[in-house]
Amino acid sequence: MLLAFDTATEAVTVALHDGERVVAASTTVDARRHGELLAPAIAAVLDRAGIVRQDLTALAVGVGPGPFTGLRVGLVTARTLALVLDVPVYGVCTLDVLAAQALDEGATGGEPFLVATDARRKEVYWAGYDAAGVRLQGPQVSKPAEVATEAFVVGRGALLYPDAFPRPVGPEHPDAGVLAAVVAGERAELLDPEPLYLRRPDAAAAHRPKRVS
Repeated sequence: MLLAFDTATEAVTVALHDGERVVAASTTVDARRHGELLAPAIAAVLDRAGIVRQDLTALAVGVGPGPFTGLRVGLVTARTLALVLDVPVYGVCTLDVLAAQALDEGATGGEPFLVATDARRKEVYWAGYDAAGVRLQGPQVSKPAEVATEAFVVGRGALLYPDAFPRPVGPEHPDAGVLAAVVAGERAELLDPEPLYLRRPDAAAAHRPKRVS
């Protein structure tokens, strides 16, 4: 049983995959409560499927890019569970998951496309894909105007910045069910469970005070 979850965007999404299909899933969109929502969502998904944590054989987690705090919640949870249960954990770029969702939905019309998510600070995390969903550029963080395009754009970023991305399509947020299927089918590059921050966290450690002579 493969447990998958992603907290790299505003969504906290969890799914359980039995190797053939998704057997239980949960998604809540709340940008400020990742830490509160993830553990109960995992418990609910396991309970719905009638299994316990010890039945899990692998984990999958979205590694971003995403804001520091939310992304950290998912990565720390994945690494902790993997250590406790002694199971492997596979990371996947969250933008790749959105690209796979868009392809599964037939949203991109067989054309090259971009995926763009909200990076805050009036920026987007983005990556470029060919018509088959192979990532050709990114992930990077940029001002929307710097990557403006007439191509289809998947993700929340397209809705936030319509002047730069006038052709929004496909899902707004990642789906852990697709993340699980991507890992089960090895449809994207599998990564170590390390965060793709792309820029420094908002919170910075205080500088040491200067010595008074």
